[in-house]
Amino acid sequence: MPPARLPRPHTEPGRAGLAALLADPAHALIGLDFDGTLAPIVADPDQARAHPGVRPALERLSPLLGRVAVITGRPAEVAVAYGGLAGIDGLTVLGHYGLERWTDGTVTAPPQSAGVESARSRLPRLLADLGAPEGTAVEDKGRSVAVHVRRTADPAAVLALVDAPLRALADEVGLVVEPGRMVRELRPPGADKGAALLTLVGEISPSVIVFVGDDLGDLAAFAAVEQLRGAGIPGLLVCSGSTEVTALAERADFVVEGPAGVVALLDGLADELLSPAQRPGR
Repeated sequence: MPPARLPRPHTEPGRAGLAALLADPAHALIGLDFDGTLAPIVADPDQARAHPGVRPALERLSPLLGRVAVITGRPAEVAVAYGGLAGIDGLTVLGHYGLERWTDGTVTAPPQSAGVESARSRLPRLLADLGAPEGTAVEDKGRSVAVHVRRTADPAAVLALVDAPLRALADEVGLVVEPGRMVRELRPPGADKGAALLTLVGEISPSVIVFVGDDLGDLAAFAAVEQLRGAGIPGLLVCSGSTEVTALAERADFVVEGPAGVVALLDGLADELLSPAQRPGR
């Protein structure tokens, strides 16, 4: 049985993954999505900020684990700034689905994509020709561009309007479309959260892998954990639940209630792994 503050996985692989994490935390890898997982989803993505409990939880937990990584579609430096993550010992942030890496204040990344530059210049005209309504917004992420429809009067209808034309544009300029919660992102191919997670696995050879996510872009990371389970490495899949996306909840070993639930999970793990004298209230 897991400790009282930790959820009980409803799958046998999940129970094995949690047991392996508690037995050998020093060789564990935990990957965390940002938006919807560490930060609540908001109408304006530039206003997203991590739940206030994220930094203190990670400050306690990160030194106890082999590696903690935030794996996000955002630019790495933006996730660090919006998450208040700078200065957390042992934390790695992989931005743009792994194309960028932030470690100790330094970002490494490949050259910019010509396809993204082309899509960036053509999107305003494309959306105007489609008659995209008020509230449709383009987010320039530097290495990708995203079309948000959350602030429109009928987001589902607008997604239906723009989806096929965005996919056609992406095909034309050599990009792929990443679907998300009320958003379609055009980004370079070959990078996804599963590949990013596997890169970290190759670097540290963890004894157990945990991934926490909320959206369709996190399915690749879930698939990577499932692949590693098949190779004999324990894993734990956690969904930061929402009513907008259910695909991850259906594959997760357990579901927590949004970023507040993720913070409670991180705090519960830290409480369990710290010695009694280090726990809160001692």
